[in-house]
Amino acid sequence: MAKGKIIAATRNMDAFSEACMSKVGIIFDLAPSIEDIEDKVQLCREREKLLFIHIDLAEGIGKDKAGLKYVKQVGVDGIISTRPALIKTANEAGLKTVQRIFLLDTQSVDSAATMLKSRPNMAEVMPGVVPGRVIEKICTEAGVSVIAGGLIATEEEVMLAISAGAMAVSTGKKELWDI
Repeated sequence: MAKGKIIAATRNMDAFSEACMSKVGIIFDLAPSIEDIEDKVQLCREREKLLFIHIDLAEGIGKDKAGLKYVKQVGVDGIISTRPALIKTANEAGLKTVQRIFLLDTQSVDSAATMLKSRPNMAEVMPGVVPGRVIEKICTEAGVSVIAGGLIATEEEVMLAISAGAMAVSTGKKELWDI
């Protein structure tokens, strides 16, 4: 994750292309499809970007060992998932992994440690504008690098998340991709 503090989160090919042209080093594809995954991998290689796909939302790609083997084979760097069992299988397949965690209340914050027993490489907490103490707690208790994602709209919110201990911020706000 030494490529930068901002991760471009994209949902369509236009945004994906813009992300490839930006300063970001990592792209989260939140709407991957088997139809264009190889083209996206090629674009990322040409621009020296890492590509993570949200496997739970992947169209035409199985959410199983065979699907993970396929994405690894075509050159995807890593996957994002809300499912700990899929994270574990992806780790075994040699993919980088991001466990996506939705923080809705105190109970979900407390149960984050249980979800992270799947040993992802990173955890993405959503929304990313949660209080800094929550990010700090997950970083400390789970021992996993944290990405803050969702609802981050300003450079100030980026800085708040980073100062709380997040290693990076994922955002679909194009104006933040080049800060």
